[in-house]
Amino acid sequence: MKKTILINSEFITLGQFLKHADIISSGGMAKWYLAEHTILLDNEPENRRGKKLYPGSVIEIPGEGTFFIQSVESNNQIPEDEL
Repeated sequence: MKKTILINSEFITLGQFLKHADIISSGGMAKWYLAEHTILLDNEPENRRGKKLYPGSVIEIPGEGTFFIQSVESNNQIPEDEL
């Protein structure tokens, strides 16, 4: 499953992402989840809950899906070819 995660700030941490994407139910579960599951950030293994994710980042979690981080602001912009 591919899903876009919209953020309204410059970045989101990996721990915040897991909660925002409903992978975990509380922020306190992030450390455990990252220790027990494989997460790929832009095709590289990542297990730091404080890792900053910026728009354009791709997170892959086997069994959960692929997630794309996108800025709310860029989502609201009109593509140049439609002007």
